[in-house]
Amino acid sequence: MEWVAAPVPEAAAGLERGGLPSWLALLLARRGVTDAAGADRFLKPSLDQLHDPFLLAGMEEAVCRLVDARNRGERVAIVGDYDVDGISATAQLLAVFARCGVEATAILPHRLREGYGFQPVHVERAKALGCALIVTADCGSSSAAAVEAALATGIGVVITDHHLPGCELPADALHINPRQARCSYPFPDLAAAGLALKLSLALAGRCGKAVDPSVLLRIACLGTIADLVPLQGENRVIAALGLAAMVDTRSHGLKALIQQSGMKPPFTAADVGFRIGPRINAAGRLHDPERALELLMSRDPGRALELALELDGWNRERQTTETRVVEEARQRFAARSPLPPILVEWSADWHKGVVGVAAGRVAKDFHRPVVLLAVEGESATGSGRSLPGIELHGFLSPWKERMTRFGGHSQAVGMTAEVARLEELRRDWEEAGAAWPAELLARRYEYELHLAPREVSGALLAQLAALEPFGQGNARPLVRTGPLRLQGEPRLFGKGHLSARARGEDGAAVDLVGWRWQERLGNLRGSFEVLACVESDAWRGGPVLRLVDSRLA
Repeated sequence: MEWVAAPVPEAAAGLERGGLPSWLALLLARRGVTDAAGADRFLKPSLDQLHDPFLLAGMEEAVCRLVDARNRGERVAIVGDYDVDGISATAQLLAVFARCGVEATAILPHRLREGYGFQPVHVERAKALGCALIVTADCGSSSAAAVEAALATGIGVVITDHHLPGCELPADALHINPRQARCSYPFPDLAAAGLALKLSLALAGRCGKAVDPSVLLRIACLGTIADLVPLQGENRVIAALGLAAMVDTRSHGLKALIQQSGMKPPFTAADVGFRIGPRINAAGRLHDPERALELLMSRDPGRALELALELDGWNRERQTTETRVVEEARQRFAARSPLPPILVEWSADWHKGVVGVAAGRVAKDFHRPVVLLAVEGESATGSGRSLPGIELHGFLSPWKERMTRFGGHSQAVGMTAEVARLEELRRDWEEAGAAWPAELLARRYEYELHLAPREVSGALLAQLAALEPFGQGNARPLVRTGPLRLQGEPRLFGKGHLSARARGEDGAAVDLVGWRWQERLGNLRGSFEVLACVESDAWRGGPVLRLVDSRLA
């Protein structure tokens, strides 16, 4: 494993001359900040940094159509997705449509019965409910058949989606997607929850209804963080302000989720990503996404707690199911020699609700793009996860005609294919992946700070907090420190985790935590260096080094 210092951008010197500490100037420059004004925006997210919703192509037409629906007394169906992003987007739209006098009902796909995305079956459900308009949330940009089916029955369609457009939609459909070719919106990386925030604010403003942005932001931040979009620009604003607003939320659903997750303020993106997000996702991935939506919309504290407990149980079930898929996939790939550039596997024993998350974990383990599929009869449905630098959606797109369904983002895709085609697809993908430059698949870590052990302090932790929320596009800085020596034996806990105390040559003591590090305990013998992230120790207070890698000093 290669350790290299991250490059120093030219902008760092100018930021430092402008009065920023050298370490902060360096970190901001690596996150795309080039001047003092940009630094101020990054460090102080505010509502005025959000762009005008009407800059989105299709927004004006969509708002006018919704106002017409209100004036005519038409019923609107909101067809969302079953994950955190789709559910949080749907929740916002339901709340604001009601505020504006638009009668609306939610239709969430049942993953096990219907799969993912906007489909003709959802048009049938909307028709049965007497709806004259369908508004999608987190789906639809590749759903030409469903859009055509809706229009053919006289139901209007407004698509709100952030996935890469996969087809040409009928001209009569309204399409809000910052990634469509005709859209020049200044920030293309909004999640579906961010687009729902935009549509909600635009509609409320047009209808003359006052809406407290913080009420929407605390829901919008859930999908924005959990969907792993870059936490830069508007996404950073949504995440930061939403997390701050969650502290004093009046939502019984959020309160119950926070309580059940064991979260303590100030809340971080990690709290959403590893505590709230998985519980909401478990509903849609294993059972019924409508339970999670009901929780977010709940006005009854007793019912909210009941639903939060149910989601907690489903999440434990999800963890067990996912772990089995991960372990089986790891065993299969470990037996491949040499390791192919892209890893593809499928099984009739795998649950299609967890293969996407499992693919992400396996991709990190093997440092390869991974596609895992669950087989049901003659069909297989699954997901792929990629690595930085490998645009998986674009890579797999040439084969979309050989798949029943295909869509997604640059780093994450979903697909359905005939089982009879899987061997051929795997072979073609492995052969095409062989053209990738070797350095894309080489294991290497870029660290941002090289510190002496004594510099790993509470003061450093407080300074780094200015860069929160951390996530995609704004990773928690990787720190290199050492040499260190263990002080006593590490304590093992949980499923292969460890905590330990070490001391540097400068006499400073540092606390270490290693998730799933039991098998790597030998790397902490003698004198060693570590790459780690500086985080707050929830148990003892103060900083702790979350281990990423280690080697002999």
